[in-house]
Amino acid sequence: MATRIFLGFVGIAYLAFSAWCSIMPAKTSSAVGFDLRAGTGQSEYLVVYGGLQFALGCIFLLPFLRPEFQRYALMSCLIIHASLVLFRAASLLLYGRLENTTYSLAGFEFILFLIAAVLYWKK
Repeated sequence: MATRIFLGFVGIAYLAFSAWCSIMPAKTSSAVGFDLRAGTGQSEYLVVYGGLQFALGCIFLLPFLRPEFQRYALMSCLIIHASLVLFRAASLLLYGRLENTTYSLAGFEFILFLIAAVLYWKK
């Protein structure tokens, strides 16, 4: 039950981030330090921040349609967030002085990684 609730939360969060980034790209890209160039930059941001986050949300919500995919969705969540934590840690070491939004994202990613790890190894 805890895994189902967790995946539901993560899936909805990713769908919400996808919508937010797709609807308000100038505001969201600015919050994470991106300057969107007209055309190509806008397209890339929409695809990666809108499309990829939408796909991730769907993966995490898949067990609500097909319960047998719960372990797959949890493993995907663990791999994705472990990768984000690893690369986020590298970015903190390489680039230093980051804005509060970046630190907030890092904390959120780390918490999701920890919860996914605990749930995965409990199964």
